[in-house]
Amino acid sequence: MLISDRLRNIRPSGVRRIFDLARQMKDPINLSIGEPDFDIPEPLKEEGIAWIKKGFNKYTPTQGIPELREKIASHLRKKGVHFEEVMVTAGVTGGLLLASLALIDPGDEVILPDPFFVMYEYQILLMGGVPVFVDTYPDFRLRGKEFVRKLSKKTKLIIINSPNNPSGAIYPKEDLMGVVRIARERNLLILSDDIYDDFVFDAPSCPCIGQFYENTLTLGGFSKSWGMTGWRLGYAAGPKGILQEMITLQQYTFSSVNSFAQKAAIKALDFNVKDYIEAYKKKRDLVYHGLKERFHVQKPQGAFYIFPEVPGGNAEAFVEKAIRQNLFIVPGSVFSKRNTHVRISFAASDETLQKGIETLRRIS
Repeated sequence: MLISDRLRNIRPSGVRRIFDLARQMKDPINLSIGEPDFDIPEPLKEEGIAWIKKGFNKYTPTQGIPELREKIASHLRKKGVHFEEVMVTAGVTGGLLLASLALIDPGDEVILPDPFFVMYEYQILLMGGVPVFVDTYPDFRLRGKEFVRKLSKKTKLIIINSPNNPSGAIYPKEDLMGVVRIARERNLLILSDDIYDDFVFDAPSCPCIGQFYENTLTLGGFSKSWGMTGWRLGYAAGPKGILQEMITLQQYTFSSVNSFAQKAAIKALDFNVKDYIEAYKKKRDLVYHGLKERFHVQKPQGAFYIFPEVPGGNAEAFVEKAIRQNLFIVPGSVFSKRNTHVRISFAASDETLQKGIETLRRIS
């Protein structure tokens, strides 16, 4: 067999399998994929086009163009995030891969609150690391005692994603501070995935780990807030020693990042997305109020997902039932060690959401 041993525990994403199936169906009610349903705002598209026409189409510096790195740094300082160095990455997923390559050795343990974004587990496994899961059910809270129970001499870092995919939970400051105390006592790095940090519905902003802990690697990007999913642009910020190694790794992996998208991203950081967030808050309310009488469900405070517990407690069976009704949602087992919930994306038109709600109520 020619395939490397490191791929033995890697399988295709369950989200992508659902997406591929949905593409084969006629007019499915698709509430499965985590991609904004709005296009890139026109001024940002025009900015990208302008730089293409100006000929800004060559390789860029490995760490990103200086003017975007400074703009990101300014953006993070305004948020109160601690960091020493900034780099531009090929999306948050590219930053996560570089961080995993730089930090995780075979046998290292990485703490993940459960439920979690599916890519964390598999990138850890790809490096030969060991994902260690901390249960946050039923209310999706970070409980310090649960973290302490899972720590060992092999623990290398902790990954926090807030607002969270798939639950839509925003971890409160007291939960984050509890994790920071544990990390500080043991000199652990925390990787904070802040990709949904603009999608906050019931407060002016959300707290993030990088505001409270110097030994934080913060990942963020432009895919969600500005709809730039296909332009593949993100950033990493944190301790200089780690960032320098990630920049070196980028030389030998991605080489450099999309040229014109970096120029557009400078403008994006000044582009107000308040109206988009307000529209998504209304979508959140539509879905939550449509489901709460039939499902046990936490009201999401951020991102654009809701994560209800299914009747009968078998999410995969429930998803199969939904598919027979032309509705595409994702079983929670894709994002969790449990198979009790389903992830529903409300990044869809109100008409599609209403159809989805009616179908879910009918089959519950």
